Amino acid sequence: MTGTPQLAPTWRLWLVWGVSVAAYIVSVTNRTSLSAVGADAAVRFDADASTLSMFAVIQLAVYGGMQIPVGLLLDRFGARPIVTAGMALMASGQLVMALSTDVGTAIIARVLLGAGDAAIFPSVLRVVATWFPQQRAPLMVQLTGIIGQTGQLLALLPMAALLHATSWTVAFGSLAGLGVLFTILTFAIVRNHPPTSDADVSVNTETGAIAVVRSSADLRQGFRESWGHPGTRLAFWSHFTTPFAGTAFVMLWGFPFLTAGEGLTPAMASLVLSAFVVFGMLVGPVMGALSSRHPLRRSRMLVLPTIAIQAVVWLVVIAWPGPAPLWLLFALALALATGGPASMIAFDHARTHNPSHRLSTATGIVNGGGFIAGLIAIFLIGLAMDLQGAGTPDTYSLEAFRLAFLTQVPLWVVGAAFIVVERRRTRVRMGLDEPRTRRRRRDRDPS
Repeated sequence: MTGTPQLAPTWRLWLVWGVSVAAYIVSVTNRTSLSAVGADAAVRFDADASTLSMFAVIQLAVYGGMQIPVGLLLDRFGARPIVTAGMALMASGQLVMALSTDVGTAIIARVLLGAGDAAIFPSVLRVVATWFPQQRAPLMVQLTGIIGQTGQLLALLPMAALLHATSWTVAFGSLAGLGVLFTILTFAIVRNHPPTSDADVSVNTETGAIAVVRSSADLRQGFRESWGHPGTRLAFWSHFTTPFAGTAFVMLWGFPFLTAGEGLTPAMASLVLSAFVVFGMLVGPVMGALSSRHPLRRSRMLVLPTIAIQAVVWLVVIAWPGPAPLWLLFALALALATGGPASMIAFDHARTHNPSHRLSTATGIVNGGGFIAGLIAIFLIGLAMDLQGAGTPDTYSLEAFRLAFLTQVPLWVVGAAFIVVERRRTRVRMGLDEPRTRRRRRDRDPS
């Protein structure tokens, strides 16, 4: 590598980052492309609720399963070829989706989409790590995540409007075309590292320190060592419990619930879902600041209250006699929007309680928690709809949706219980609390 650390020209740095973030926006749009057209998908594929859930479940499962392979590939080839391949896979998936008329083909499309989506965000994070000074990387990661979520807005009203104004093939074919465009853009503009270096490294411009950027999990240490630390388990259950309700709502079941269940117009339902995205972008920086200022009270002050707020507001919506008022549905969107920012606290736990040589493994374990919960929630809601005989758009009803969304309650209860247990064990491990056995012995000691 070159001797003195130097930064790339400012215009080039922002161009590479801008194209990378735009690719991430497109990937989020692709990821949530069924959110506003789930009923149309059910009609096109003659699919019941369980089958419709399976589209999202398979997509998320592939996304989660590809995280470690993507990390290994990033370490081998760098960000440019991986983000380009990811965009190409998503374009292929949306093209297959545009032309598909049966469930089997649609599932193949979601597999391609999940695999391509899995490559984008890790690649963009690697671009940030190698192109920006080490001191600015954390801020740029947060900014990247916030901007990327605007992709959900494109998947709501614009996607539904395009589909209803044209056809299924045109709407999803347009997403495929957008993917082709960004396949070309990322290959042409994104580079693995600045021209001032010849390796993927992170530079501290204050000290001149240079560190090699790595993305993959450290498989040599294995999952056992990471999982053995209660801090990793606390992070896993935090990520398991906080975001799944919002994931299920915005990826698949929110739009049908708001339109067929609550009786909102498609435009108003899209507005509620858009509010979910905007609220999440506003809450994120606030929750991040609070997490930084109160590192020993993150679970009690942020994570557990977030779970409680989501559960309480959902139960109020479910128990409301008749359709819920609009203000309550916006309150639900706000409550669910807190889940994404709260789930990021899990990665703070992973960084705090794991040494650098196994941080990637711990991060992979933690990231899996949210996907596992999301898969379970989406599937259980669809299964509950089918068991009630309300598995198709013409049989959707408010009462069926209410009972179906109650399947989220056990996930909140189990997750919150494990958070409490693992928080206690983590504090004991850190020396902040004494083991309960010692406390009992001291109480019994007559001296």
